Amino acid sequence: MFIAGNVLEGVAHVVDWVLTAYMYVIIARALISWVNPDPWNPIVQFLERATEPALAPIRRRLGFGMGLDLSPIIAILIIVFLQYALVRSLFEMATRMH
Repeated sequence: MFIAGNVLEGVAHVVDWVLTAYMYVIIARALISWVNPDPWNPIVQFLERATEPALAPIRRRLGFGMGLDLSPIIAILIIVFLQYALVRSLFEMATRMH
């Protein structure tokens, strides 16, 4: 049973790392939107392609209130919630399997 616990702990670490990395990508996209980025820049294109699937549904539900896009903040809050709820639950399950 300890092997399953170790695998689950590894999955929890990977999920935590992926969520943290995606949070930084969202932050980079938000910061780059404050300036007038070159739309043909490959980094700008990557940031838009990587974050748009997560931000677009949030944007559709919220709408643009006073021209302010709050979707990155909401997405980061969702990521933090997932880190506390999902990742910690996986770690707890892995600990109980040891």
